[in-house]
Amino acid sequence: MSVSDEVWAAAPSPCVDVCRYKRAGRCVGCMMTKAEKDAFPRAGNADAKRRFFETLFARLESEHKNPAFWAISYRRKCEREGVPCPLDDGTETA
Repeated sequence: MSVSDEVWAAAPSPCVDVCRYKRAGRCVGCMMTKAEKDAFPRAGNADAKRRFFETLFARLESEHKNPAFWAISYRRKCEREGVPCPLDDGTETA
Protein backbone atom coordinates (compact mmCIF):
# COMPACT_ATOMS: atom_id res chain seq x y z
CA MET A 1 0.00 0.00 0.00
CA SER A 2 1.29 3.43 -0.88
CA VAL A 3 1.08 6.58 1.19
CA SER A 4 -0.84 9.40 -0.44
CA ASP A 5 0.78 12.56 -1.73
CA GLU A 6 -1.19 14.51 0.88
CA VAL A 7 0.50 12.60 3.70
CA TRP A 8 3.94 13.16 2.19
CA ALA A 9 3.26 16.84 1.53
CA ALA A 10 2.25 17.33 5.18
CA ALA A 11 5.10 15.21 6.58
CA PRO A 12 6.86 16.80 9.54
CA SER A 13 10.59 17.34 9.46
CA PRO A 14 12.70 14.19 9.80
CA CYS A 15 14.32 15.85 12.83
CA VAL A 16 13.69 13.73 15.94
CA ASP A 17 14.72 16.47 18.40
CA VAL A 18 18.15 15.16 19.36
CA CYS A 19 20.05 18.04 17.71
CA ARG A 20 23.64 17.15 18.52
CA TYR A 21 26.02 17.78 15.66
CA LYS A 22 29.14 15.75 15.08
CA ARG A 23 30.41 14.18 11.87
CA ALA A 24 30.43 16.47 8.87
CA GLY A 25 28.08 18.82 10.71
CA ARG A 26 25.31 16.21 10.77
CA CYS A 27 22.99 15.59 13.69
CA VAL A 28 23.54 12.26 15.43
CA GLY A 29 19.77 11.78 15.72
CA CYS A 30 18.60 12.35 12.16
CA MET A 31 21.81 12.80 10.14
CA MET A 32 20.65 16.15 8.74
CA THR A 33 22.74 19.29 8.65
CA LYS A 34 21.48 22.52 10.17
CA ALA A 35 20.87 23.86 6.65
CA GLU A 36 18.77 20.81 5.75
CA LYS A 37 16.73 21.18 8.95
CA ASP A 38 16.10 24.84 8.18
CA ALA A 39 15.18 24.10 4.56
CA PHE A 40 12.87 21.12 5.13
CA PRO A 41 9.66 23.10 5.75
CA ARG A 42 10.16 24.58 2.29
CA ALA A 43 11.24 21.25 0.77
CA GLY A 44 8.45 21.40 -1.74
CA ASN A 45 5.79 18.98 -2.83
CA ALA A 46 5.20 15.38 -1.83
CA ASP A 47 7.71 14.00 -4.36
CA ALA A 48 10.47 16.29 -3.10
CA LYS A 49 9.86 15.26 0.50
CA ARG A 50 9.68 11.58 -0.45
CA ARG A 51 13.06 11.88 -2.22
CA PHE A 52 14.51 13.69 0.80
CA PHE A 53 13.45 10.82 3.08
CA GLU A 54 14.93 8.27 0.65
CA THR A 55 18.22 10.19 0.73
CA LEU A 56 18.08 10.30 4.51
CA PHE A 57 17.61 6.51 4.73
CA ALA A 58 20.58 5.97 2.43
CA ARG A 59 22.67 8.34 4.54
CA LEU A 60 21.74 6.54 7.76
CA GLU A 61 22.72 3.21 6.21
CA SER A 62 25.99 4.58 4.82
CA GLU A 63 26.90 5.79 8.32
CA HIS A 64 26.21 2.26 9.62
CA LYS A 65 23.19 3.39 11.60
CA ASN A 66 20.08 1.28 11.66
CA PRO A 67 17.32 3.36 10.02
CA ALA A 68 14.74 1.42 12.04
CA PHE A 69 15.82 3.21 15.24
CA TRP A 70 15.34 6.61 13.61
CA ALA A 71 12.00 5.44 12.15
CA ILE A 72 10.71 4.52 15.62
CA SER A 73 11.49 8.02 16.89
CA TYR A 74 9.98 9.62 13.80
CA ARG A 75 6.76 7.63 14.16
CA ARG A 76 6.52 8.78 17.78
CA LYS A 77 7.00 12.36 16.63
CA CYS A 78 4.19 12.03 14.07
CA GLU A 79 1.96 10.51 16.73
CA ARG A 80 2.71 13.38 19.17
CA GLU A 81 1.94 15.90 16.44
CA GLY A 82 -1.24 14.07 15.50
CA VAL A 83 -0.33 13.63 11.84
CA PRO A 84 -0.20 10.49 9.69
CA CYS A 85 3.30 9.05 9.39
CA PRO A 86 4.54 8.78 5.80
CA LEU A 87 6.70 5.83 6.76
CA ASP A 88 3.72 3.57 7.28
CA ASP A 89 3.88 2.28 3.72
CA GLY A 90 6.96 0.18 4.54
CA THR A 91 9.56 2.35 2.78
CA GLU A 92 11.75 2.47 5.87
CA THR A 93 13.04 -1.01 5.13
CA ALA A 94 13.77 -0.31 1.48
